[in-house]
Amino acid sequence: MRIYNSLTREIEEFKPANPPRVALYTCGPTVYDYPTIGNWRTYTLSDLLFRTLTYLDYQVDYVMNLTDVGHLTSDADSGEDKLEKGARREGKTAWEVAKFYSDDFIVGFGKLNLSQPKLFSKATDHIKEQIELVGKIEQAGFAHRIDDGMYFDVTAYERAGNTYGELSNLEEIKAGARVEVNPQKKDPRDFALWKFSYKGGRSFDSTQDASRRDMEWDSPWGVGFPGWHIECSAMSMKYLGDQLDIHAGGEDLKSIHHPNEIAQSEAATGKKPFSRYWVHGAFLTIDEGRMGKSLGNAFSLHDIEKRGFDPLALRYFFLTGHYRKPLNFTWEALTGAQNALKRLQNQALEWGENGPVGIHGTSVRIRTSGCAEYEARFREAVENDLDLPGALAIVWGLVKSDYPDRAKKASLLKFDKVLGLGLAEYRGKKVEITDEARGLLAQREKLRAEKRFAEADQVRKQLEEKGYRVRDEASGAVVEKV
Repeated sequence: MRIYNSLTREIEEFKPANPPRVALYTCGPTVYDYPTIGNWRTYTLSDLLFRTLTYLDYQVDYVMNLTDVGHLTSDADSGEDKLEKGARREGKTAWEVAKFYSDDFIVGFGKLNLSQPKLFSKATDHIKEQIELVGKIEQAGFAHRIDDGMYFDVTAYERAGNTYGELSNLEEIKAGARVEVNPQKKDPRDFALWKFSYKGGRSFDSTQDASRRDMEWDSPWGVGFPGWHIECSAMSMKYLGDQLDIHAGGEDLKSIHHPNEIAQSEAATGKKPFSRYWVHGAFLTIDEGRMGKSLGNAFSLHDIEKRGFDPLALRYFFLTGHYRKPLNFTWEALTGAQNALKRLQNQALEWGENGPVGIHGTSVRIRTSGCAEYEARFREAVENDLDLPGALAIVWGLVKSDYPDRAKKASLLKFDKVLGLGLAEYRGKKVEITDEARGLLAQREKLRAEKRFAEADQVRKQLEEKGYRVRDEASGAVVEKV
C-alpha cells in the first residue's frame, strides 16, 4: 500500500513499525454541537483507512478521541470556549451538552456505517494521564509557567535540536500565534498545556460559572483544565504506544494542532517520531464556496435526513472524491449519489444470495468465486493512496461485465468491506410480487421486446396502480414497492 504522508509531502510505501499490527489514531469531534457534513467527511476518511488496512490483512488498533472537556479554546489558545457556548445556547451544563452531542455522534457514526474504533476515548476520563504528560514535559525542560497556565516552551524545544511545525508552514504558524498573544509567553508560538482557573477580570452568567466549576481539576500547578492539544497525545500514547503508525484528521489541523501534538509528544518521550505517517482529508465546499454556520450552509447529518436522503448516500458521495482534494457538495450531487447507491443496492439484490441453492430438491452450499480481474484492479486502486473514485469506477465496470451474476455478487461484497455501503445487509427494496403483478410484468417485457412501447407503458401504469414501481436498467426491469 502507498499513502501520502503529510509530514514528508510525498506518497510513500506504507510500512508499519510492527506488522501486521497498525496503530491508527484520529482526531474526533468537540462535542458541543452537531458535526457538519464536512466533519463527517473527515471521520469517513478514517473509516476508509481502517477498512482498507483490514482488507489488506493488517490488524488495526483504532482509537478516536471525543473532546468533552470544557474551557477549550481555539488552536491558538484564544477565542470563546465551545462547550460554554453550547451550554449558554441550550441552558444546560457543559457536562449535559457534552453527553447529548457525544450520544448523537455515536448514533450518526452508525448511520454512516463507520467502523467502531477499539475505543472512543473521552478527554474527561483521562485528566490524570494529561496531568502526568504535562509533568513529563516540564521535567524534560520544555514547559514554563505564566499567570494563566503552564505553556510549552517552543524556543527551548528548538534549542534542543528539534524542529517545530513540520506539518505546517511558517506563515500558518505566525498567523496562529498573532491571535491574542499573551505578552508573558516566551515565544508567540508557545501553547497552553494546562490552563489555570479563571479569576476575575471577566463576567460570566450563572450557567457558565456552573460549567466552569464542574470542569476544573486539581493539578500540581493549581486548579484548572487541560490545554487544547494535550489530550490527543496523552490518550493516543496510553492506548497505542509512544509511536503511532498513522495519525489522521482534517487538513485544518495541519497548521497548529498537529504540530503541537508532535512537539509535546516527542518532548515527553525523547524517542521516536510521534507518528510515522500523517494523513489529512481536504475540505468539503458548498456550492463551490466555504461552509460555515454563519453562512447557514453548515449542514448536519440531520439536515440530510430531513430532506429525505439516506445517510449512506452521503457516504457514497464522499467516495466520489479523492480524500486529498476538495469535494464540492450540492444537493444535486447528493441526489446523484443516492440514485447510484439505490442502483447498486438493487443490483446486488437482483443477483440473489450467495448461499444455499437447490439441486434436485436438495439444499447444498455452493462456493461462489468472484471475478479475479476486477478484484485485482480494485485492490490496486485502494492500495494507491486510497483511490476510492477509481475503485468505484471498477465497481461499475464489474456491474456491467459479462461475468455470471453470482461471481459478480461475490466480488461486490468483497469490495463493500472497503466501501462500507452495507450491501450484504440491504433488504429494503426486495419485494414480494403477486402472481397477478408477475403476469403483468411478463406482458410488459413481451410488449417491450416487440417494440410496442405505448402498450407497455399502459401496463406499467397498471402496475403502479397496484403499488409497484418499475424501473428499467441495462440488466432488465427492477421492481420496487411504492
